Amino acid sequence: MTADLIRTLEGTSALVLDSPHSGTFYPDDFQYAVPLPLLRQAEDTHVEKLYDFAPALGVAWVEALFPRSYLDANRDTTEIDTTLFDTPWPGPVATDPKVLSKVRLGKGLIWRSTDGGLPIYQRRLSVGEVQDRIERCWVPYHAAVAQAIDAAHARHGYSVHINCHSMPAVASSHATEFPGEAHADFVVGNRDHSTSSPALAELICEHLRALGYSVALNHPYKGVELVRRYSHPASQRHSVQLEINRKLYMDETTLAPNEGFAPLREHLQGLVQRLLTVDPRAL
Repeated sequence: MTADLIRTLEGTSALVLDSPHSGTFYPDDFQYAVPLPLLRQAEDTHVEKLYDFAPALGVAWVEALFPRSYLDANRDTTEIDTTLFDTPWPGPVATDPKVLSKVRLGKGLIWRSTDGGLPIYQRRLSVGEVQDRIERCWVPYHAAVAQAIDAAHARHGYSVHINCHSMPAVASSHATEFPGEAHADFVVGNRDHSTSSPALAELICEHLRALGYSVALNHPYKGVELVRRYSHPASQRHSVQLEINRKLYMDETTLAPNEGFAPLREHLQGLVQRLLTVDPRAL
């Protein structure tokens, strides 16, 4: 079943893209208690389609097919909401206040609530079922991302990893620490320049601004676990999280693509082609 939950395509370039939140396959054991249309608002809808050109350019691609609300692959396994369980969680639990702020919002490894604050479950979860989700989803997804980055770095002596996301036009009440904030067209995140060189992040920002987009750097999204875990700029392993405002390409209520989808996809292809020409060692 694990093979059905993750999609990987090998590359030949130094560039790796991954989409941890665009999955639409809801496993049978996901016994949610909210209407599916509300739950689907958690998805980074259509992100995999926006980048579907990438493998043909030699770019490695990793995609989660399971939904973010089932297990968030962009969280560490210690980001556990212990109030979800019917027995004590036996593993380590994060204590970092910044991490705990997201857990309190219901957005840990296993989501407790929707972006609007509605409880996802009407029951307590068992430790065993969450451990099973970790083994079937988190472990192989992270292994696939790590393998793709290692292979790109081995081929070229450097790697550039773009962690692909989308975001609502306006932050919901339980989505971020800035509810109600209207988002820029793009948010580029490298955890305050700790997961990539500042020059690489600025290059991405400048490229997008030249196309007429509004771009924010490290606010309100700095990048989370996937860019943190697999980056090491000093070793020429660069990771950047890229958030796209959903209003650019879709109707956020119906989830249908709008007239902006095709031009946005074209612009993203131009960005990827630009990154394929960039050696971060020379920036």
